[in-house]
Amino acid sequence: MENSGNKPFTISHMNELFIGLMSGTSLDGMDAVLVNFGEKSQDIKIMGHSYVPYEDKLKMALLRLHSPNTNELEESLVIGNTVSKKAYEAIEALLKKTNIVSKDIRAIGFHGQTIRHQPQKGFTLQIGNPALLAELSNINVIADFRSRDVAASGQGAPLVPAFHQEIFSHPTTYRAILNIGGIANVTLLNPKATVSGFDTGPGNILLDHWSKTHRNQAFDENGVWAKEGKIIETLLGAFFKDAYFEKTAPKSTGRDHFNESWLNKHLQKSYSTQDIQRTLLELTALSIAKAIDTHAANITEIYLCGGGALNSFLVERLKALMPKIKIQPSDLLGIPTQYVEAAAFAWLAKQMLFSKPGNLPEVTGAKGLRILGALYPA
Repeated sequence: MENSGNKPFTISHMNELFIGLMSGTSLDGMDAVLVNFGEKSQDIKIMGHSYVPYEDKLKMALLRLHSPNTNELEESLVIGNTVSKKAYEAIEALLKKTNIVSKDIRAIGFHGQTIRHQPQKGFTLQIGNPALLAELSNINVIADFRSRDVAASGQGAPLVPAFHQEIFSHPTTYRAILNIGGIANVTLLNPKATVSGFDTGPGNILLDHWSKTHRNQAFDENGVWAKEGKIIETLLGAFFKDAYFEKTAPKSTGRDHFNESWLNKHLQKSYSTQDIQRTLLELTALSIAKAIDTHAANITEIYLCGGGALNSFLVERLKALMPKIKIQPSDLLGIPTQYVEAAAFAWLAKQMLFSKPGNLPEVTGAKGLRILGALYPA
């Protein structure tokens, strides 16, 4: 790091700039945001955003790595290099768009691509080569955010609630931040209690899989196809028999659990494809609503982020299931829905660079506050 002795870091105007990178469970591509952090915790400005999609070949290669195969060690390293090159593409596009040069960026927060998440076995694995990214970008890269929390007996996820608390909490209003990515996670910001947060279950992961399999579309835009179908009540009931939904927080999940195999074992009968899509959408909406009703019955407002926030039918169902709660996009809090998670990893990079903790033990179950991430200097 650029700090010697006991002198605290000093931040000039340009040194407030961090880049956050995120590619989530949906495997759709790499998001990059340029974030300017001010002196106060909620003084944050998104300076720009870029997005680089993953080609189908890369998506399929990443999907293969989620389960054991013959050459997974070599494949994970080679594909990790590809993920890093995609990250660099996103950074290059972002810097060009914002007219910022690499020397003005303090650090990059690089989440990497999760391919295994098994905290109960003591590990979580996000592939990507941060050393290569530092070499390509000539910017400090901070990566491997989750493993220290797992080492401290935590889940290593979700990590974004610490960022949500810092940026979105309100002194008197009880609100939730609901991120609907491949997996859905919720942060409960109660001004009268400690922060809590956990993964509620599937977000877009099963919906996107079914849409790709049966319509060759990466996702069901606005839930139009799902809206054509009817809920299969027996199937929905079978979904909810999964033990994950009964677990108490802290808890986290991922593609290791909710995946094609999980879905197929429930499809013992012949159902129409649109009815299955409709039922999967209800699974996402109802699992979220049940989780909030159980853990935060008197919450007054929910702010949505992630890809699921753009699914108008999913949002419609959430509003119907939770009619007393005001449900709005995170844009109203100053950060657009698609930028929140990447911005969180810019914040986590800042926390690490200044030797500040990035986890919330009450969320992840870790033994205490921990500084997260490893630095790969430019």
